[in-house]
Amino acid sequence: MNKTTLALTLACLFRSGLLSCGLVLAAGLLAFALAAENDTLEVFLKTKALETNPLETNALETKASEAEVFKAKSLGLPAKETDTPYVALGQWLPALLTQFNQLSEVQAQLTRQQQAELAIQAADRAVYNPELGLNYQNADTDSYSLGLSQTLDWADKRGVATKRAELEAQILLADIGLERNQMLAERLLALAEQAQSRKALIFAEQQLRFTKAQLSIAKQRLAAGDLSNVELQLMQLELATNTADYALAEQAALVADGKVIELLGNNNFAFSEFIKEIHVFVTQAKQAPATELSPLTSTLPALASAYQQVLLARVNAMQVKADTSADPTISLAAEKEGTDNKLGVGVSIPLQVRNNYSELQAVADKGIAIAEQGYLARERVLTTKQKQFLYALPRLLERYQDWRELVQVSGAKAAKSLSQQWQAGDVSTSEYLQSRRQLAASYLVGLNLETAIYQSWLTWMGESGQLMPFLDGSAEQISQAPSHMPNAAARTVNP
Repeated sequence: MNKTTLALTLACLFRSGLLSCGLVLAAGLLAFALAAENDTLEVFLKTKALETNPLETNALETKASEAEVFKAKSLGLPAKETDTPYVALGQWLPALLTQFNQLSEVQAQLTRQQQAELAIQAADRAVYNPELGLNYQNADTDSYSLGLSQTLDWADKRGVATKRAELEAQILLADIGLERNQMLAERLLALAEQAQSRKALIFAEQQLRFTKAQLSIAKQRLAAGDLSNVELQLMQLELATNTADYALAEQAALVADGKVIELLGNNNFAFSEFIKEIHVFVTQAKQAPATELSPLTSTLPALASAYQQVLLARVNAMQVKADTSADPTISLAAEKEGTDNKLGVGVSIPLQVRNNYSELQAVADKGIAIAEQGYLARERVLTTKQKQFLYALPRLLERYQDWRELVQVSGAKAAKSLSQQWQAGDVSTSEYLQSRRQLAASYLVGLNLETAIYQSWLTWMGESGQLMPFLDGSAEQISQAPSHMPNAAARTVNP
């Protein structure tokens, strides 16, 4: 007799009333044992549907379709059937960036940019204004004089000041861009951690529900004499542990929600996993020739500010030279004394005898060397971090893919066999619970791997200043690129 026939027979006996209460209980336990397999679970639900009225049939069929999802998730086994459709990065990111650009911190950055532009305009003005002099002398012969003088910008102080303002503006823009990259990376990481915490919360809730169902089966087995009281106590202890795990998961989810609210103003954003895009980005970066790493590092946006600092130090040396240079002053005077008219022209030049400002020039020259060394140090740090990134993240992605394959294939088979053996009495309750904990731990390890991938990628992209250019220029293209990374379970977790 096959399993389908046995299940239908049990249902018919139950409906006809030919079985006593003990036989009914035994038949129910046997049916639950057979229901651990996918095809038998559907048959068991269909046989139960024969006892109900037609109005309840649709609901039971819905439960049958949901049973696989519940069983897979409660065992910590995200299956392909439970994956939500993949959502490309370019579909949910624009709304997030719009909200991000409305933050007060970002608006302040925009104001600072406008301030820098005004500073350039202010520097590109004449250094010296003309001077007008009037003089009257009351004497035997009254005299009147009118003078006009103008100091010449012989050392081009105006040009140097304009260059300095432009460089300072470029440094400010580079710093703002890097700051904005880090701000966005921090907020994306907060959203990723929120998504992971919600997954963990859903998983803890499903574990709790599954343990309650298993405890009900254990009580039935105890009544049938198939389970000891000690094993029932172990199941109750497992339920208490799952309840505590659920409470801790909810607390972690609340903390993650609070962090998102703190950074973005609310906690409801259309966020979806983008490990696929990360995988494509890392693959392309890893396939780049080793000779291209140095030029790539030199063009990182995070180095723009340090490079502009070197140029600014050189301009500072030019400015010291210009400020300490002697600019001549030309004067033109007209004087009337009695009936005599006089016209005078004069030139004055400061004499740098007591102070030639050589020390100030030496200090400015040392500033150039300091700026150059600072740039080299910054480049060395970024080069090291880039090598660490290209070394560590591909391995994290490989381990993540291995985890996915093992959990979906081997883990699913092990969980299915484990449940069958426990319900049949072939495995003790303690061994069964220990194996379930191992399966649950494997799922949580996968969540930690996902979080580590997001943290590693976003931290590097924020520190190197590549995040905003990547999202602005190539998010849609990379989303459409082929990838061998499988979709993760519960792909979209935020509402």
